[in-house]
Amino acid sequence: MLTMQSLTKTYVTDNVQTHALREFNLQVNEGDFVAVTGPSGSGKTTFLNIAGLLETFNQGTYTLDGQNVSALNDKQRSKVRNEKIGFIFQNFNLIPDLNLYDNVDVPLRYRGFNAQERKRRIEQSLERVGLAKRMQHLPSQLSGGQQQRVAIARALAGEPRFLLADEPTGNLDTKMAHSVMALLTEINQNGTTIVMVTHDPELAAQTQRNIFVRDGKVSETTPELVVTDKIAV
Repeated sequence: MLTMQSLTKTYVTDNVQTHALREFNLQVNEGDFVAVTGPSGSGKTTFLNIAGLLETFNQGTYTLDGQNVSALNDKQRSKVRNEKIGFIFQNFNLIPDLNLYDNVDVPLRYRGFNAQERKRRIEQSLERVGLAKRMQHLPSQLSGGQQQRVAIARALAGEPRFLLADEPTGNLDTKMAHSVMALLTEINQNGTTIVMVTHDPELAAQTQRNIFVRDGKVSETTPELVVTDKIAV
């Protein structure tokens, strides 16, 4: 599904070079649920942006779903991103003055689906996250966990090949975080590949693989996480 070979990403500001990724190598197989962990500044966000075709890189090769996307231009990257990738953000990124139906509808309109197809996808995705009966509500009328479920529905409506989740439970309390994590696990079990950046070792322990990033490199893969009374140690 996703293969990165020797990726390098360097930011240059005021003659200062910051090496965000250094010889970054990673393979994610179709159907994987992968947690990406590591300290702040380790390169996790840069990796996620490159994986989602939101940023380019300086050197290396990136193959997504069998396609080498390393040399695509902006328009080509946008097309692949819209068709194959779903995004879930920590801050939900919902439009406050639109109801749930219209929030899920926005990216579908950009992709040019007709009204009937958009309606099918919106209703199906909101049903999948348990919010079909609240589709006329505004985001402000929902809890944080419910808002994140809307964000997940918005991503699912595009029927992506894989999901990129950036700290999807970071703004939620423990109960809501477990609820969202259970939903992501269910989505993965139904065939969607998921890559999730998280600082929470307990959540990371619930995924199939844990990728640890340090100093812009994959330091270790599939480390053993021992969970006792639901606390990772």
